[in-house]
Amino acid sequence: MTARTRAELAARASYGRLLAVLAAPTGDIAAAEDALADAFERALTTWPRDGVPDNPEGWLLTVARNRLKDLWKSAAVRLRAPLDDTAIAHGPAAAAERIGRSTMESTTAGLEALEAIDGQAIPDKRIELLCVCAHPAIDPGIRTPLMLHTVLGLTAAEIAAAYAVPEQTMAQRLVRAKRRIRSTRIPFVLPSLTDLPQRLPAVLEAVYGAYAIDWSTADPDARTTPDSLAGEALYLAETLAALLPDQPEVLGLAALLALSIARLPARTSSTGEVVALDDQDPALWDTGLIARGEQYLRRARRLGRIGRFQLEAAIQSAHCDRARSGVTDWAALKTLHTALVRVSPTVGARVALAAVVGEVDGPGAGLTALDALARDRTDAAAFQPFWATRAHLLGEAGLVADARGAYARAGELCGDERLRAALRRRAEALPPG
Repeated sequence: MTARTRAELAARASYGRLLAVLAAPTGDIAAAEDALADAFERALTTWPRDGVPDNPEGWLLTVARNRLKDLWKSAAVRLRAPLDDTAIAHGPAAAAERIGRSTMESTTAGLEALEAIDGQAIPDKRIELLCVCAHPAIDPGIRTPLMLHTVLGLTAAEIAAAYAVPEQTMAQRLVRAKRRIRSTRIPFVLPSLTDLPQRLPAVLEAVYGAYAIDWSTADPDARTTPDSLAGEALYLAETLAALLPDQPEVLGLAALLALSIARLPARTSSTGEVVALDDQDPALWDTGLIARGEQYLRRARRLGRIGRFQLEAAIQSAHCDRARSGVTDWAALKTLHTALVRVSPTVGARVALAAVVGEVDGPGAGLTALDALARDRTDAAAFQPFWATRAHLLGEAGLVADARGAYARAGELCGDERLRAALRRRAEALPPG
């Protein structure tokens, strides 16, 4: 493994953990990001020459910590002398300006907190950072993107693409949110049970969002590795489940991710082609992950409060049961999808229900459900699964020409070349007409 590859691996596996530790003393996420970026830059310079250290993450933390210490010490020197507004506006360097007008006491406390960090045993403060990003002082619309960026290491471009907004717009929103965290001095601690309910939904959305983005954009061959984004999402979901064992939606999310990720090894063929769920070989599914997911789901059910993630996990459980029974229980899936639409009537949930209705009640019923969705939600026309599902149902109904047109539209809206190829194969498999 080359030094560059090892640095890239450390960035994927440890970025959020390192950033959370570095930002915790002062809440200055931007300064911590700069220091960590400097550490990775130095790694790319020194590791090829001197060799990769035995503890790469500890080395990165030490370099970034020293960078922050130098920055804070320089800030402390400036704060000893009175500075008017003009001097403050024109004198400090760009990186130091991020520190703001910190008091001597907070600077000293920050230095002491950094000194106390053990580079050989790096604490994991990502859950605390997730809760910081979900604080009421942060605009609700940016909370989940901020978590994806800081804790899970997604770029502004990746998040912007997922949210269908310009990259520059997303970048500006992220910068403002980080400044807000610094200026309001939100503590990096787990919230009390009183404050937790208002923060938890955004945290769960971010963890699920990381999995969903990885599912749609990452290299399929890397999706099941522990350092993948999906693997990180599962780790965080299970960590939350351990911390909050009486929160049914937390358990539901852990179940959902475990059951979904269990099927990833079968999602692509040996030649790299995308394999539809119904065509996957259950023998390739991860039985250990399925068992973990089922256990989380049983624990959530015993708590008696049903929510979106539990229903989505139950849907995945029904699909995974094909490994035991050899058949898919479409009637049970229709019941679960109907309940999910009642709880969370998103475009995606309604498209999924239409697909199941088409299996249970015939393609005409499924197409009727899609037509109703198109009337209710104008954004459905830009949703790729809407057209892929419509194409399948049209083909089943014998409307071959319309099915080909729907497959073509689904391909136009698809950003994954492997999925586009799968859609082309389905279109080519239609009978003449």
